Amino acid sequence: MFPFKATLEEINKDPDNYVDSVFSCLESEFLVMPKGAGFVEYPAFEGGYEALKVATNGFSVLDPAVIYPVTVSEPISIIVLRTMLGFTPPEWGYVTTQKTGVKVTQGFIRSLDRKIRMAPEEELNTNGVTKDRVKAMVKAACHLLSEGAPKVNNDQLHRLNKADTKHGISSIKNLSRIGAPYAMLLYERFIGRPFAGHRDSVSDIIGDSLESAIEEVLTKAGVSFRKTKRAERIEGFDQTPDFIIPSEFNPRIVIEAKITEDDGTARDKVTRIQHLGELSLAGRSQNNPRYEVIACIGGRGFGVRREDMKKMILATRGKVFTAKTLEHLVECSALKKYRSNQ
Repeated sequence: MFPFKATLEEINKDPDNYVDSVFSCLESEFLVMPKGAGFVEYPAFEGGYEALKVATNGFSVLDPAVIYPVTVSEPISIIVLRTMLGFTPPEWGYVTTQKTGVKVTQGFIRSLDRKIRMAPEEELNTNGVTKDRVKAMVKAACHLLSEGAPKVNNDQLHRLNKADTKHGISSIKNLSRIGAPYAMLLYERFIGRPFAGHRDSVSDIIGDSLESAIEEVLTKAGVSFRKTKRAERIEGFDQTPDFIIPSEFNPRIVIEAKITEDDGTARDKVTRIQHLGELSLAGRSQNNPRYEVIACIGGRGFGVRREDMKKMILATRGKVFTAKTLEHLVECSALKKYRSNQ
Protein backbone atom coordinates (compact mmCIF):
# COMPACT_ATOMS: atom_id res chain seq x y z
CA MET A 1 0.00 0.00 0.00
CA PHE A 2 1.36 3.41 -0.97
CA PRO A 3 1.66 6.10 1.73
CA PHE A 4 -0.49 8.57 -0.21
CA LYS A 5 -3.41 6.15 0.20
CA ALA A 6 -2.93 5.82 3.97
CA THR A 7 -3.83 7.99 6.93
CA LEU A 8 -1.16 9.51 9.15
CA GLU A 9 -2.16 7.11 11.92
CA GLU A 10 -1.65 4.11 9.62
CA ILE A 11 1.74 5.42 8.54
CA ASN A 12 2.87 5.94 12.12
CA LYS A 13 1.92 2.35 13.01
CA ASP A 14 4.15 0.82 10.33
CA PRO A 15 6.32 3.41 8.54
CA ASP A 16 8.80 0.81 7.24
CA ASN A 17 6.09 -0.82 5.15
CA TYR A 18 5.46 2.48 3.38
CA VAL A 19 9.18 3.10 2.91
CA ASP A 20 9.33 -0.23 1.08
CA SER A 21 6.41 0.71 -1.15
CA VAL A 22 8.09 3.98 -2.24
CA PHE A 23 11.44 2.23 -2.78
CA SER A 24 9.71 -0.35 -4.98
CA CYS A 25 8.62 2.26 -7.52
CA LEU A 26 11.68 4.52 -7.55
CA GLU A 27 13.36 4.59 -10.94
CA SER A 28 16.75 5.86 -12.02
CA GLU A 29 17.54 7.29 -15.44
CA PHE A 30 21.28 7.70 -14.88
CA LEU A 31 22.10 5.44 -17.84
CA VAL A 32 20.28 7.70 -20.29
CA MET A 33 20.80 11.47 -20.44
CA PRO A 34 19.25 14.13 -22.69
CA LYS A 35 21.69 15.59 -25.20
CA GLY A 36 20.36 19.09 -24.68
CA ALA A 37 21.27 22.18 -26.69
CA GLY A 38 24.97 22.46 -27.38
CA PHE A 39 25.76 18.75 -27.37
CA VAL A 40 28.86 18.17 -29.50
CA GLU A 41 28.67 15.11 -31.74
CA TYR A 42 31.82 13.05 -32.14
CA PRO A 43 32.48 13.85 -35.85
CA ALA A 44 32.61 17.58 -35.02
CA PHE A 45 34.92 16.97 -32.05
CA GLU A 46 37.17 14.73 -34.14
CA GLY A 47 37.34 17.44 -36.81
CA GLY A 48 38.75 19.88 -34.26
CA TYR A 49 41.21 17.27 -33.02
CA GLU A 50 42.48 16.54 -36.54
CA ALA A 51 42.82 20.25 -37.30
CA LEU A 52 45.01 20.66 -34.21
CA LYS A 53 47.00 17.55 -35.05
CA VAL A 54 47.82 18.86 -38.53
CA ALA A 55 48.69 22.37 -37.27
CA THR A 56 51.07 21.00 -34.62
CA ASN A 57 52.76 18.40 -36.84
CA GLY A 58 51.25 15.55 -34.89
CA PHE A 59 51.45 17.48 -31.59
CA SER A 60 55.24 17.79 -31.97
CA VAL A 61 55.28 21.59 -31.58
CA LEU A 62 52.66 23.60 -29.70
CA ASP A 63 53.13 27.08 -31.14
CA PRO A 64 50.41 29.58 -30.11
CA ALA A 65 50.98 31.63 -33.28
CA VAL A 66 50.15 28.57 -35.40
CA ILE A 67 47.32 27.22 -33.24
CA TYR A 68 45.42 30.52 -32.82
CA PRO A 69 44.33 30.73 -36.53
CA VAL A 70 43.02 27.15 -36.22
CA THR A 71 40.87 28.15 -33.24
CA VAL A 72 39.32 30.89 -35.38
CA SER A 73 38.65 28.77 -38.49
CA GLU A 74 37.83 25.57 -36.52
CA PRO A 75 36.54 26.86 -33.14
CA ILE A 76 35.72 23.34 -31.94
CA SER A 77 39.48 23.00 -31.55
CA ILE A 78 39.15 25.26 -28.50
CA ILE A 79 36.94 22.60 -26.89
CA VAL A 80 39.54 19.96 -27.82
CA LEU A 81 42.31 22.04 -26.20
CA ARG A 82 40.23 22.40 -23.04
CA THR A 83 39.62 18.66 -22.98
CA MET A 84 43.35 18.00 -23.29
CA LEU A 85 43.93 20.27 -20.31
CA GLY A 86 41.11 18.60 -18.37
CA PHE A 87 39.81 21.99 -17.19
CA THR A 88 36.36 23.53 -16.88
CA PRO A 89 35.91 26.80 -18.80
CA PRO A 90 36.26 28.98 -15.65
CA GLU A 91 39.43 27.09 -14.63
CA TRP A 92 41.02 27.74 -18.01
CA GLY A 93 40.06 31.40 -17.78
CA TYR A 94 41.57 31.70 -14.30
CA VAL A 95 44.86 30.04 -15.29
CA THR A 96 45.06 32.20 -18.41
CA THR A 97 44.66 35.37 -16.38
CA GLN A 98 47.36 34.19 -13.97
CA LYS A 99 49.88 33.21 -16.62
CA THR A 100 49.38 35.93 -19.24
CA GLY A 101 47.98 38.92 -17.38
CA VAL A 102 45.08 39.09 -19.85
CA LYS A 103 41.84 39.07 -17.88
CA VAL A 104 39.59 36.24 -19.08
CA THR A 105 36.40 36.43 -17.03
CA GLN A 106 34.18 33.48 -16.16
CA GLY A 107 31.30 35.11 -18.02
CA PHE A 108 33.35 35.48 -21.19
CA ILE A 109 34.75 31.98 -21.29
CA ARG A 110 31.44 30.32 -20.37
CA SER A 111 29.72 32.29 -23.14
CA LEU A 112 32.49 31.41 -25.61
CA ASP A 113 32.32 27.73 -24.71
CA ARG A 114 28.55 27.60 -25.17
CA LYS A 115 28.69 29.58 -28.42
CA ILE A 116 31.19 27.09 -29.86
CA ARG A 117 29.15 24.08 -28.70
CA MET A 118 26.03 25.53 -30.31
CA ALA A 119 27.82 26.05 -33.66
CA PRO A 120 31.09 24.07 -33.57
CA GLU A 121 31.91 24.51 -37.27
CA GLU A 122 31.06 28.20 -37.59
CA GLU A 123 34.10 30.49 -37.86
CA LEU A 124 34.81 32.39 -34.66
CA ASN A 125 34.00 36.09 -34.56
CA THR A 126 37.06 37.79 -33.05
CA ASN A 127 35.66 41.31 -32.67
CA GLY A 128 36.28 43.32 -29.50
CA VAL A 129 38.18 41.60 -26.70
CA THR A 130 37.65 38.09 -28.09
CA LYS A 131 40.84 38.08 -30.16
CA ASP A 132 43.18 39.05 -27.31
CA ARG A 133 41.49 36.73 -24.84
CA VAL A 134 41.48 33.69 -27.12
CA LYS A 135 45.13 34.32 -28.01
CA ALA A 136 45.94 34.42 -24.29
CA MET A 137 43.97 31.21 -23.68
CA VAL A 138 45.86 29.42 -26.45
CA LYS A 139 49.16 30.71 -25.12
CA ALA A 140 48.40 29.49 -21.59
CA ALA A 141 47.22 26.10 -22.89
CA CYS A 142 50.34 25.61 -25.03
CA HIS A 143 52.54 26.49 -22.06
CA LEU A 144 50.80 24.07 -19.70
CA LEU A 145 50.60 21.22 -22.19
CA SER A 146 54.25 21.64 -23.23
CA GLU A 147 55.58 21.65 -19.67
CA GLY A 148 53.49 18.78 -18.37
CA ALA A 149 52.86 18.02 -14.71
CA PRO A 150 55.30 19.49 -12.18
CA LYS A 151 56.39 17.52 -9.14
CA VAL A 152 54.09 17.80 -6.14
CA ASN A 153 53.99 16.26 -2.68
CA ASN A 154 53.27 12.53 -2.38
CA ASP A 155 49.87 13.25 -0.84
CA GLN A 156 48.85 15.50 -3.74
CA LEU A 157 47.73 14.92 -7.34
CA HIS A 158 48.33 17.49 -10.08
CA ARG A 159 45.55 18.05 -12.61
CA LEU A 160 47.98 17.59 -15.51
CA ASN A 161 49.17 14.22 -14.20
CA LYS A 162 47.22 12.41 -16.94
CA ALA A 163 48.38 9.88 -19.51
CA ASP A 164 48.36 12.43 -22.32
CA THR A 165 49.83 15.43 -20.45
CA LYS A 166 52.09 14.08 -17.70
CA HIS A 167 55.34 14.48 -19.66
CA GLY A 168 54.36 17.41 -21.82
CA ILE A 169 54.55 17.24 -25.61
CA SER A 170 56.09 13.77 -25.68
CA SER A 171 53.04 12.32 -23.86
CA ILE A 172 50.58 13.94 -26.25
CA LYS A 173 52.60 12.95 -29.32
CA ASN A 174 52.95 9.33 -28.24
CA LEU A 175 49.26 8.86 -27.47
CA SER A 176 48.18 10.57 -30.67
CA ARG A 177 50.35 8.19 -32.71
CA ILE A 178 49.98 4.84 -30.97
CA GLY A 179 46.61 5.17 -29.27
CA ALA A 180 46.01 5.18 -25.53
CA PRO A 181 46.25 1.89 -23.57
CA TYR A 182 42.73 0.79 -22.74
CA ALA A 183 43.54 0.21 -19.05
CA MET A 184 44.81 3.79 -18.70
CA LEU A 185 41.73 5.19 -20.40
CA LEU A 186 39.52 3.20 -18.05
CA TYR A 187 41.49 4.43 -15.06
CA GLU A 188 41.10 8.06 -16.09
CA ARG A 189 37.39 7.52 -16.61
CA PHE A 190 37.20 6.00 -13.14
CA ILE A 191 38.77 9.12 -11.64
CA GLY A 192 36.64 11.57 -13.58
CA ARG A 193 33.32 9.73 -14.13
CA PRO A 194 32.32 9.15 -17.77
CA PHE A 195 30.18 11.97 -19.21
CA ALA A 196 30.55 13.97 -15.96
CA GLY A 197 30.91 17.31 -17.72
CA HIS A 198 27.93 16.66 -19.97
CA ARG A 199 25.77 15.38 -17.13
CA ASP A 200 26.49 18.54 -15.14
CA SER A 201 25.61 20.70 -18.15
CA VAL A 202 22.18 19.06 -18.56
CA SER A 203 21.34 18.69 -14.86
CA ASP A 204 18.56 21.28 -15.17
CA ILE A 205 17.01 19.42 -18.10
CA ILE A 206 17.07 16.16 -16.13
CA GLY A 207 15.20 17.85 -13.27
CA ASP A 208 12.78 19.53 -15.66
CA SER A 209 11.57 16.14 -16.94
CA LEU A 210 9.80 15.40 -13.65
CA GLU A 211 8.41 18.92 -13.39
CA SER A 212 7.04 18.64 -16.93
CA ALA A 213 5.32 15.37 -16.03
CA ILE A 214 3.70 16.99 -12.96
CA GLU A 215 2.61 19.98 -15.03
CA GLU A 216 1.00 17.65 -17.54
CA VAL A 217 -0.97 15.83 -14.80
CA LEU A 218 -2.18 19.09 -13.27
CA THR A 219 -3.14 20.58 -16.63
CA LYS A 220 -5.01 17.45 -17.70
CA ALA A 221 -7.04 17.57 -14.47
CA GLY A 222 -7.74 21.28 -14.90
CA VAL A 223 -6.02 22.18 -11.62
CA SER A 224 -4.99 25.82 -11.23
CA PHE A 225 -1.33 26.09 -10.29
CA ARG A 226 1.62 28.42 -10.15
CA LYS A 227 4.90 26.94 -11.38
CA THR A 228 7.73 28.90 -9.82
CA LYS A 229 11.03 29.81 -11.43
CA ARG A 230 14.46 28.81 -10.23
CA ALA A 231 15.66 31.02 -7.33
CA GLU A 232 12.36 32.98 -7.36
CA ARG A 233 11.30 34.60 -4.10
CA ILE A 234 7.68 34.08 -3.01
CA GLU A 235 6.27 35.93 0.01
CA GLY A 236 5.58 33.58 2.92
CA PHE A 237 8.19 31.03 1.84
CA ASP A 238 11.83 31.21 2.84
CA GLN A 239 12.37 28.46 0.27
CA THR A 240 10.20 28.49 -2.80
CA PRO A 241 8.44 25.23 -3.73
CA ASP A 242 8.27 24.14 -7.37
CA PHE A 243 4.45 24.33 -7.59
CA ILE A 244 1.88 26.26 -5.55
CA ILE A 245 -1.83 25.41 -5.79
CA PRO A 246 -4.00 27.29 -6.57
CA SER A 247 -1.71 30.37 -6.37
CA GLU A 248 0.96 32.04 -4.23
CA PHE A 249 -1.74 34.38 -2.88
CA ASN A 250 -3.70 31.48 -1.41
CA PRO A 251 -1.39 28.47 -1.03
CA ARG A 252 -3.31 25.33 -0.16
CA ILE A 253 -0.94 22.75 -1.67
CA VAL A 254 2.75 22.92 -2.47
CA ILE A 255 4.68 20.41 -4.56
CA GLU A 256 8.41 19.78 -4.49
CA ALA A 257 9.83 17.89 -7.49
CA LYS A 258 13.24 16.38 -6.85
CA ILE A 259 15.49 13.98 -8.78
CA THR A 260 18.89 12.84 -7.54
CA GLU A 261 21.21 9.92 -8.16
CA ASP A 262 23.32 10.71 -5.08
CA ASP A 263 22.29 9.77 -1.55
CA GLY A 264 24.09 12.75 -0.01
CA THR A 265 22.19 15.16 -2.21
CA ALA A 266 19.00 13.21 -1.47
CA ARG A 267 19.48 13.91 2.24
CA ASP A 268 19.63 17.65 1.52
CA LYS A 269 16.44 17.46 -0.54
CA VAL A 270 14.66 15.51 2.20
CA THR A 271 15.64 18.24 4.68
CA ARG A 272 14.15 20.82 2.32
CA ILE A 273 10.86 18.92 2.15
CA GLN A 274 10.85 18.49 5.93
CA HIS A 275 11.26 22.24 6.32
CA LEU A 276 8.24 22.89 4.10
CA GLY A 277 6.30 20.49 6.31
CA GLU A 278 7.37 22.44 9.40
CA LEU A 279 6.36 25.75 7.77
CA SER A 280 2.93 24.34 6.98
CA LEU A 281 2.38 23.59 10.67
CA ALA A 282 3.73 26.88 12.06
CA GLY A 283 1.15 28.04 14.60
CA ARG A 284 -1.21 25.24 13.55
CA SER A 285 -2.24 21.86 14.90
CA GLN A 286 -1.16 18.59 13.29
CA ASN A 287 -4.65 18.19 11.83
CA ASN A 288 -4.89 21.73 10.45
CA PRO A 289 -1.77 22.60 8.40
CA ARG A 290 -1.63 25.82 6.37
CA TYR A 291 -1.13 23.77 3.20
CA GLU A 292 -0.54 20.21 2.12
CA VAL A 293 3.04 19.33 1.19
CA ILE A 294 3.53 16.88 -1.68
CA ALA A 295 6.88 15.37 -2.70
CA CYS A 296 7.40 14.02 -6.23
CA ILE A 297 10.74 12.26 -6.41
CA GLY A 298 12.95 10.25 -8.73
CA GLY A 299 16.43 8.77 -8.94
CA ARG A 300 18.32 6.09 -7.07
CA GLY A 301 19.64 8.60 -4.49
CA PHE A 302 16.32 8.52 -2.64
CA GLY A 303 16.44 4.73 -2.43
CA VAL A 304 19.49 4.48 -0.19
CA ARG A 305 18.66 5.75 3.30
CA ARG A 306 15.53 4.29 4.84
CA GLU A 307 15.45 6.80 7.68
CA ASP A 308 15.49 9.71 5.25
CA MET A 309 12.58 8.23 3.30
CA LYS A 310 10.70 7.70 6.56
CA LYS A 311 11.23 11.37 7.45
CA MET A 312 9.93 12.46 4.05
CA ILE A 313 6.82 10.30 4.30
CA LEU A 314 6.03 11.67 7.75
CA ALA A 315 6.76 15.29 6.74
CA THR A 316 4.33 15.03 3.82
CA ARG A 317 1.82 12.96 5.75
CA GLY A 318 2.27 10.20 3.18
CA LYS A 319 2.09 12.36 0.05
CA VAL A 320 5.19 10.98 -1.67
CA PHE A 321 4.87 10.17 -5.38
CA THR A 322 7.29 8.84 -7.98
CA ALA A 323 7.19 8.87 -11.78
CA LYS A 324 5.43 5.49 -11.62
CA THR A 325 2.69 6.73 -9.29
CA LEU A 326 2.07 10.23 -10.71
CA GLU A 327 -1.20 8.94 -12.18
CA HIS A 328 -2.53 8.93 -8.59
CA LEU A 329 -1.29 12.46 -7.81
CA VAL A 330 -4.63 14.23 -8.10
CA GLU A 331 -7.01 11.59 -6.79
CA CYS A 332 -4.90 10.74 -3.71
CA SER A 333 -4.21 14.26 -2.46
CA ALA A 334 -5.98 17.54 -1.76
CA LEU A 335 -5.53 18.32 -5.45
CA LYS A 336 -8.80 16.50 -6.16
CA LYS A 337 -10.63 19.48 -4.65
CA TYR A 338 -9.26 21.65 -7.46
CA ARG A 339 -9.95 19.26 -10.33
CA SER A 340 -12.11 20.95 -13.00
CA ASN A 341 -11.74 18.33 -15.73
CA GLN A 342 -13.37 15.01 -14.96
